[in-house]
Amino acid sequence: MPCLLKTDQIDKSTGMKKKDLKTYMDRSAGILLHISSLPGDFGIGQIGQEAHNFLSFLKEAGQTYWQFLPLGPISPAYGNSPYMSPSALAGNPLFIDINGLIRGGLLKKNEIPEPPAFSEYSVDYPQVSTYQLRLLKMAFNKARNSKLWQTEGWAEQVENLLQENGWVHDYALFMALKEKFQEKAWYEWPEKIAAREDRAMAQVQEELREEILFHLFCQVVFNIQWQELREKATGLGIRLFGDMPIYVSPDSADVWANQEAFDLHPKTRQPRFIAGVPPDYFSKTGQRWGNPLYRWKVSGRPNKALYHWWTDRFKRLKQLVDAVRIDHFRGFESYWKIPASEETAINGKWVKGPGKQFFKAMQPAIEEIEIIAEDLGTITPEVQSLREGLGFPGMKVLLFAFDSDSKNLYLPHNFENSNFVVYTGTHDNSTAVGWFMDPTVSQWAKDRAKRYANSDGSRIHWDLIRLAYSSVARIAMVPMQDVLGFGDDCRMNTPSMRDGNWRWRLSRRFLTLEVAGALLSEADFYNRIPKTSLDN
Repeated sequence: MPCLLKTDQIDKSTGMKKKDLKTYMDRSAGILLHISSLPGDFGIGQIGQEAHNFLSFLKEAGQTYWQFLPLGPISPAYGNSPYMSPSALAGNPLFIDINGLIRGGLLKKNEIPEPPAFSEYSVDYPQVSTYQLRLLKMAFNKARNSKLWQTEGWAEQVENLLQENGWVHDYALFMALKEKFQEKAWYEWPEKIAAREDRAMAQVQEELREEILFHLFCQVVFNIQWQELREKATGLGIRLFGDMPIYVSPDSADVWANQEAFDLHPKTRQPRFIAGVPPDYFSKTGQRWGNPLYRWKVSGRPNKALYHWWTDRFKRLKQLVDAVRIDHFRGFESYWKIPASEETAINGKWVKGPGKQFFKAMQPAIEEIEIIAEDLGTITPEVQSLREGLGFPGMKVLLFAFDSDSKNLYLPHNFENSNFVVYTGTHDNSTAVGWFMDPTVSQWAKDRAKRYANSDGSRIHWDLIRLAYSSVARIAMVPMQDVLGFGDDCRMNTPSMRDGNWRWRLSRRFLTLEVAGALLSEADFYNRIPKTSLDN
């Protein structure tokens, strides 16, 4: 697809470039499937042949988008959630394709230790992490302890990575220090290192030189493999669709390396206030997320350090994806500020966010990336005005459509225009079949869904897919679990549950020509195959 913005069109009210509406006229469809859920032989999805095969499946199925969750490293301290990463910019080393390292000569099949009995249906993160880290270190040692470091260009690749991504050295040092200090949070490290004093930093950088190089090596390999995947996607006319949490983990390289950008206590270096949402229909005490809040302003002016970090973040996204969903978009208009000492979110307050001026400042970094605003939940007119003023598509979720009356905003007949992405459900919801089979969901809501789809409910997942495809929304996205009619045993995430999430994997035997053909038929029938896709 062409660039999303015309350089000669300026919106005088925001100072931002207007969207080229022609680029938003094409109706299209896509599949939501995280990288970790791909099939494969090493216990977790990786960005090698199986990912390339999935791109081919999407092409055969008439799809335009492949959406996945955040690509960053994960931490067992936060339940392996991709939304609480040690880095908002790095790639997850667990996604590195082991078979690619074998083909590249950095690993030999007869030298690889016997793998555990990995499940093809779920990820055992402790097992996968231990095994994958062992193989990555074997590959690094092979590259580092031979002429390959120079003759194969690894030294040059690392230097180029450092030149092009200023954040990456801090990330590599952060990860090396986490290992040195037995995975303690950075604000529990020795004070001089937590405070990043020059002499202490120089000392640990020298002491941990090889460990730092290992993490840089992993990022180089991830980038090489990812760019191969992206080139394949571009060639097939598939747009890679990422996900960006608005907030970051308190124990992350982002916060440690950019402390002036976050609202931290000057002595403990922990958040003074944290993110969340107030009490609502779903929770009497609200949600206390625990992420540090940003210092949007310093002495009444935009915080240069914070804006620099955000610029790096958007630039990194452009290296990885064509489109991105900004999670909790409403936080840019106003956000819920909770004192860190509070055990619940009840005693927070709304505080004005940076609004349109932030996106105006980010314009050079975002002008070639398609942004989708996650605007679910209770959205004020001010938030709606900000999204519409920026021209960002919002979201509609069909699983939210049937629990009230005919004015429900998630019912397709109430979509006010086409500038939306409609989902059957998201990674945080039950699957369509799981929702329909859930005894806690009212029969009244299920009956409304059946009436709306003129269905008996026996194939509720395809009923919802057709509702999404037939709607006016420009993009229709469907989780892979809903394509296949899987129940809640295949659910990706249950927000109220700390452990056991993010584990579901797709067995390769389900990626059939029959499934691709069914999707292709629906995409064609509902005019969701753009002309540009037909030309590829």
